Amino acid sequence: MSSRLAKTDANGSDTTVNYQTTDVAHAEEDAEKGSSVPLQKPDDLKAVQQVDPANAWNLDPAFKVSIGPDEDPKHLSTLRKWSIVLLINAGALCVTSASSVAAFTEAPLSQRFHVGQEVPILSISLFVLGLGIGPLFVGPLSEVYGRNIVYRAALFFFWVFTWPVAFPPDIGTFLAFRFLTGVSGAAFLSVSGGSVADLFEGLKVPTPMACYTLSPFIGPTLGPLFSGFINQNSNWKWTYRIFLIWIFIEWIVIMLFVPETYHPVLLKWKAAKAAILLGILYLAFQAFPIIFGEVHRFNTQEQGLSFLGLGIGMVIALATQPLWNRLYVRQAKENGGVRPPECNLIMGQWGAILVPVSLYWLAFTTYKHIPWIVPMLASVPLGTGFFFCFTSIFTYLVTSYRPIAASAMAANTFMRATFAAAFPLFAGQMYGKLGTVGATALLAGLTTLTAPLPFIFYRIGARLRSKFHTAL
Repeated sequence: MSSRLAKTDANGSDTTVNYQTTDVAHAEEDAEKGSSVPLQKPDDLKAVQQVDPANAWNLDPAFKVSIGPDEDPKHLSTLRKWSIVLLINAGALCVTSASSVAAFTEAPLSQRFHVGQEVPILSISLFVLGLGIGPLFVGPLSEVYGRNIVYRAALFFFWVFTWPVAFPPDIGTFLAFRFLTGVSGAAFLSVSGGSVADLFEGLKVPTPMACYTLSPFIGPTLGPLFSGFINQNSNWKWTYRIFLIWIFIEWIVIMLFVPETYHPVLLKWKAAKAAILLGILYLAFQAFPIIFGEVHRFNTQEQGLSFLGLGIGMVIALATQPLWNRLYVRQAKENGGVRPPECNLIMGQWGAILVPVSLYWLAFTTYKHIPWIVPMLASVPLGTGFFFCFTSIFTYLVTSYRPIAASAMAANTFMRATFAAAFPLFAGQMYGKLGTVGATALLAGLTTLTAPLPFIFYRIGARLRSKFHTAL
């Protein structure tokens, strides 16, 4: 296999030296037999030997492995890219809904296995802990073996591990496999952000990233809604049996319609932050039944409906995405066509204000004499604030650390899920000691303390990124 090395002669004109990349001695022999410029010693030989191996493939287009326009995921049609994103989002919705459906299976589990009420609460915490630990493995794996195989394997094991949850012989088995299902489903909370980065770039990233953010965070609000209706009208085991069907359908769809999108893996084939907020969101799965069940006497399925406010708020937040897109276009024009990643934090600044304000509203309207609709209305801007914060964080991570987007998301998911696993464990005791007003006001105070973070990172983010070679 031969290639060419550019060389400047004594007159300053460019000439070409032919050489064999596999054997320098053969290059000498070819030059003596009639190459365009005789290969002379020692200068030409030294030039060949000093070629940086890492850059040698750039010397001749024949050696370069690249992705053609028809193979690059970013060149897929808009409809195809959005189909992929929506299918992956459906997987994230399935996983995160499964995390919170246990909210209304705690009482029947306690009765079935003759254990205290605190033990079944672990089913949420262990699942969410699995969601936090899983990304530490699947994030890096997706950047070695690709996104597709991780999605397929994750859904398969998620389905397999749900069987012992749906048909548990004892409480230990139930809890152990709740943790394993969380670990298995974690791919859709970390790798999905990398898939969005694979498919879209520049000003086209925020909208699909916003949709991706909606799925894993509206899922926990839909879970209690599903669970409430199922447990009100059927056996608690059907909560998990329905998920067996849903997960299997998701797996088949991902297998058939979601292609590989990770650029380095495609090349290989061709060649040969936010943690406290999520904790509060999961704590709500214990708090809302107390506020609306014990204070306002809602039945089981009505308690499930009480989570609708959060979901409505998130949908409203998604509807504002065109406004943000216009803002991003204007900022790009102001910065020479390049939009700094810190621009994504403006949405987070609004969220950082909405979340504590909504929690204070919720806290001081949980009295029994205040109509139930008032605290429920407070959950609408709370959902909007959650969405703004998480969309801002996710988009900032993906656009700032694109070369390691999945790993950055994995680290972020680990921190968020660790808080989310711990918060529900003390929710009952906290609300029992402080009451609905005091406990919710405490959460509002915590979010008030974290509110300045997006404003701070907006100012210093560029300096921080400049210190890391993996940042853009």
